[in-house]
Formats: sequence, structure tokens, C-alpha cells
Amino acid sequence: MRLLSSPSAPSVNSDGLAPSPSPSTSSSLSRLIASPHGQFELIFTDPTSKPTVILPTIPAVDGISDLADISLVLGILLLSLFSFALIFHLRIRSRQLAHLQNFNSLWVVRLLLVFFACLGAVNEVIRLPFIRQKYLYPLLPSLSLDEQAEICKVHVVLSLGFFEPGFLITLLFLVNESIKTQNPFRTWGVALVCLACSPILLLQSFFVFFPPLEAKLPPYIHASFYLSTDQVGNKSVLCTYPMFSCVAFGVFSVAYSLAFLLSCWRVVAFVINKKIRVRLNMLATSFMILLPLQILCLGLSALWPPAHPTHEYIVLAMDLAFAWCVVIGEVILVIKPIADALDAGGACFAWSPGSRSGRPRSEGKRVDNGNL
Repeated sequence: MRLLSSPSAPSVNSDGLAPSPSPSTSSSLSRLIASPHGQFELIFTDPTSKPTVILPTIPAVDGISDLADISLVLGILLLSLFSFALIFHLRIRSRQLAHLQNFNSLWVVRLLLVFFACLGAVNEVIRLPFIRQKYLYPLLPSLSLDEQAEICKVHVVLSLGFFEPGFLITLLFLVNESIKTQNPFRTWGVALVCLACSPILLLQSFFVFFPPLEAKLPPYIHASFYLSTDQVGNKSVLCTYPMFSCVAFGVFSVAYSLAFLLSCWRVVAFVINKKIRVRLNMLATSFMILLPLQILCLGLSALWPPAHPTHEYIVLAMDLAFAWCVVIGEVILVIKPIADALDAGGACFAWSPGSRSGRPRSEGKRVDNGNL
């Protein structure tokens, strides 16, 4: 397959996506595809080959959005590091003090929540052209354009198919398990979360690596990367989110929102503590606003090419929504419960008036087990 950025441009050499056509190949078929990005020239030497879009020269975006993205990622990592420290601190204290063991029953789930948040933040950094060109590609100078494009595909699949869905599903399990007297959801919860993520992961993998009707649809529907050529002929691969992946994540988010609202309603109806009610209402309100906002930004981002300023700021708004979800989730479901457990010393139960045995009063309805 021979790629040209203009009819007069020379053929791509060995550093490009593919070698020049051999004499035995069929005659080249050229066509122009109209899309919201403008006119793109696609040159085929094999009718069965996958088209690659060459973007026209686009002015470089200033570094405001990249700097804001990096700041968000650093903030998430610092908060997650603090959450990790609290989780392991409570884990160590619960081994020394028996009355803290019940407060530590969900430590694996909390650890998994923070783990997904960290991986999602690091994965978002890989998408930034500045980070890839300045730090990633110098470490791997032998990467071809094809391999750089594969990195973009893997980024989309991991971001919208595993890390963020895994974070959301883990958060849902934390809310559900927090109202149970006994929490069997421990080490095997990791496998359960991965199993729950498998449908959306498989769907995203299919749409990114095997997009249906690829030759008949505009590039923004299925393309997870674009090859941009600057004025001096330097080529760079820019990552984006295809519309197929945005729709798949949107369907997942709608189903998740319904399940999350039902779970929050059950917990609010169960607990008595007014502070916990306020936390749950804040958690539910934040996610019901931020998830639709993120889906809207995902859909709009596919309408502009990756190097366009509008695309960058739309993706920044999407990252802000995800960062706020992480902050709210970690503070309400990790930091605050652990801090309350450590402050109260495990005495957060409604004690029986005549009880001296150190056992909580059981009336068939639990007030708080320290998990919220």
C-alpha cells in the first residue's frame, strides 16, 4: 500500500507504514473520502488492504491542554499513593488490633479501585503526543509507524475497555458490599471484576482491531489513529477515539448508571448515619453528571482530528470528568472510611446497653461496618 499526502508527494520509504508497491501488484486505486476532517487522499495498491488516512498539515496545538492533562495525572497519582498508604496502614493495624479487622474486610477491593485509577491515569499520559515524542519514542527508536499506530489501538482498548470500566465496576461492588454484615468479596474479587469487564473489553477489541465496514465508512467512525504530516514532511501518529468505541462505552455507561443508582438507593435506604447518606448522595450525583458529560465529550472528540485545538480541549474536558470521578470515588470509598475507622478505634457500632463482651448489638439491621 502506497500512501500519499498529496498527488505530487513521493512514495513512502521503509520508514513509512508500508513499502512501495511491487510490479506484480494491481494498479493503484485512488479515491477521496469526504468527512468532517476535510478531504483525505487514500492510495491503495491492494483492494483488500486497510486504508490509512493522511491528515493535511495542521498547526501545532499549544501546550496548555497537555500541561493540564499531565497535572491531572499527577494529582490522581498523588491521591492514589495516599490511598495506598492508608489501605496498607489499616491492614497492618488490623492485624495488631482485633477490633479493626471488620473495618479492613474490603481492603483488596479498595486496593483494586486505586490500582485501576492509577493505570487509567498512566494510560492517558501515553496518548499525549508530547509525552510519546519526547519520552516514549526515544526509548524505543526502532518503532515504526505501524507499531506506533498499534500503541494507539491498545490505548483505546485499555482506556475504554478495561481501566475505566474496571474502576467503575469495582466502585459498584464496593457500594454493594459495604452494607453486608459479612464480606466474602475479598481476594477472589479481582477475578470477578475482570470477568465483569470482559464483555466491554471484547467489544472494544473487536471495534478497534476488526472494525466492520471499514472501507465504506468515514475514517472518524473506525479510526483510532491518524498519520499527520507536517510542512517539512515529518510524519507522526496521533491517537484518537473512534466513534465505534464511543458508542460501545456509552451503552456500557447507560447500563452501569442504572445499576449504580439502584445500588445507591438500596444503601441510602439501609444506613442510618446521616454523614454516610450525604456521602452517598454526593457520590451518586457526581457520577450521574460526570458519566454523561464524558460520553458527550467522547462523541464530540471524534468529529475533529487529533491535532485540532477543539479536539484537544474536548478530550481535556473528558479527562477532567474522569479525574473528578476518581477523586470522589477514592475519597468517599477509600480515604474517609479508613480515616473514620482509625479515628474511632473500631467502636462504630451501636452497642447494647448491658453488653460488656465487646460484641456489637445485632437487631437484623446494621448501622455501619466501616466500609462507607
